[in-house]
Amino acid sequence: MTQHHHSLPQGEVAFVGAGPGDPELLTLRALRLLTTAEVVLHDHLVPDDILALAPQARMVAVGKAGFGPSMKQDDINALIIDHAREGYRVVRLKSGDPGVFGRLDEETTALDAAGIAFHVTPGLTAASAAAASLGVSLTRRGRNSDLRLLTGHDVKGFAEQDWRALARPGAVAAIYMGKRAARFLQGRLMMHGADPQTPVTVVANAARPTERRLPATLSSLAADLDASHIDGPAVLLLGLAPRDAQTIRANRQEAL
Repeated sequence: MTQHHHSLPQGEVAFVGAGPGDPELLTLRALRLLTTAEVVLHDHLVPDDILALAPQARMVAVGKAGFGPSMKQDDINALIIDHAREGYRVVRLKSGDPGVFGRLDEETTALDAAGIAFHVTPGLTAASAAAASLGVSLTRRGRNSDLRLLTGHDVKGFAEQDWRALARPGAVAAIYMGKRAARFLQGRLMMHGADPQTPVTVVANAARPTERRLPATLSSLAADLDASHIDGPAVLLLGLAPRDAQTIRANRQEAL
């Protein structure tokens, strides 16, 4: 095989965050690695217009397809290792940020065991893109001095959290994979004393042309989601309302 003279040494793997889906939200490094890759192993959620940035590469669809069929993690690990051992410049392209609910450690551990070098390029995570879309901040002085990134599901089903902390006034959390867990989240939070009027905004397909926003409150969340028929990956922003909704609420309070 001919010696490669590009940005990735022979047999090295680059884990690359594809961001929330808008190609313009890729980092410059992510773009450079895509344009020099020979093999791209990508998640199902990475959109075609990002894959199109690597026309020279062989595309291999791997990863998890929501609640549908998915490739076993061991098989994904083996595919990455096999391509790297063949000397290809491999990009493992993950939606969002590889280190936020992206099973990064399972794949890097397998590469360590196989003696294959790798590096990680972070990507913009869905929580950041969703908050930016609403025109609001994930943190704010006097409201929340911490921010929680949670998953609605873990390997055992619905994920238990520190509900008492999340139920406090001013708490802000971004809940990934939370659509199907909405009723569970609603029940747990209200059982621990959360205000039923706490804003919760659902942002689906953040930063994509198909983006949809659903402003709700904790008490209406599950019913609103059921009625909305929202498709695609969604993040639930607990404690945050869209900027226009905040303005309306502030004006109402002034009028009173």
